Amino acid sequence: MTEVPTEVSPVDEIMPLTPMFAYGLQHVLAMYAGAVAVPIIIAQGLGLSTEQLTCLINADLMAAGIATLIQTIGFWHIGAKIPMIQGVSFASVAPMLIIGKDFGLPGIFGAVLVAGLFGFIISPYFSKLIRFFPPVVTGTIITLIGISLLPVAVRWAGGGNPNSPDFASLHNLGLAIITLAIVVLVYRVFKGFISNLSILIGLVGGTAVAYFMGYTNFSAVSTASWVGIVPPLYFGWPIFDLAAIASMIIVMLVIMVETTGDCIAIGEIVGRHVDKPRLAACLRADGLSTAIAAILNTFPHSAFAQNVGLVAVTGIKSRYVVACSGIILLVLGLFPKMGALIASIPSAVLGGAGLAMFGMIIASGIRALGKVSFDGNYNLMIVAVSISVGMITLVYPSFFARFPQWAQTVMHSGITLGSLVAVIMNILLNGSEGHPSDRPDKIK
Repeated sequence: MTEVPTEVSPVDEIMPLTPMFAYGLQHVLAMYAGAVAVPIIIAQGLGLSTEQLTCLINADLMAAGIATLIQTIGFWHIGAKIPMIQGVSFASVAPMLIIGKDFGLPGIFGAVLVAGLFGFIISPYFSKLIRFFPPVVTGTIITLIGISLLPVAVRWAGGGNPNSPDFASLHNLGLAIITLAIVVLVYRVFKGFISNLSILIGLVGGTAVAYFMGYTNFSAVSTASWVGIVPPLYFGWPIFDLAAIASMIIVMLVIMVETTGDCIAIGEIVGRHVDKPRLAACLRADGLSTAIAAILNTFPHSAFAQNVGLVAVTGIKSRYVVACSGIILLVLGLFPKMGALIASIPSAVLGGAGLAMFGMIIASGIRALGKVSFDGNYNLMIVAVSISVGMITLVYPSFFARFPQWAQTVMHSGITLGSLVAVIMNILLNGSEGHPSDRPDKIK
């Protein structure tokens, strides 16, 4: 009797090496600028040397690679095993600058290490909150992720630095438009493998145009080192201060809220149900990766929302593609010259690709909300208020400046703030189990 082969889920598909590397590289190019932004901000805020900044960036890329492999491949009850790329969380920037000015980098790494272990331990209990994420909340969060990321793409399209004299100049906007046009054209004209590489082709094409126009150069590649290994605890043994640890634990809780939203969003896009055990495994990976990151001289790690849009654009759902991205990040951390090559991509080119990627996240959120019933319940008000509140910090970033520091940590992100509002409003208006029309299946 002939056995019928078991169909492999698209999430678990292992592709041939060439397309897998190409798709993985595409993810890295999409997140590289965001991945190195936090080390640059911390180095500038603490007045670190160029050599120290280089070490932070290399360590950051290595840790991101390790964290991505943990999340995508997984082991024991650690890792969600979905295409989720990891990077340094922006939620930690403000508290780390305060800690760093008092205790230096060892104080930051001590607080991050304890916060990571704390997140790892409470993950099973935190995952029980998934019952408060019915489809109306999930769809709202996915939409919020896209809306919250659009300003990043707009800044990139303008040239990266709003204070620069040539910000939003014709040549920057022109490069962004050319890159976006290449992405859309490739996506429309070609099918299959080539179409799925539309973002990568757009980035390469836009960079080539920028080079011939004289708006980028690769001189940094020649001056960068070939090998740059940063040993663990390079900046000294961690310093453990109770106040610093407490503030970083608050950051960790915020990161866990964001990760919950990102994990559910990716699960929705790739068609893999995120239940309590999978969410707990996802959160454990975040906690473990953050603790490892502290030892490797870098900062808290969590899911990179930017890459959710890339999964939506390409339709490539394989977690092994993102695992390949993790290996590429590891290599970039070991070989600074390769990182310098990717860093040569102009911000305006990234902006053109970012408009397509982040817009696709919004479209995915709208599609998810399209499956939600808005009759006989309060779902319309939940979506309206949550998205409106989530946009407050996008319109006016310092809106909550008069609030206590711990509250600013929670409210700095439109994704976090809007997600919390969506969850709370759903509980208050639809009940803790959600409205029956919005929960056709109970989460076990």
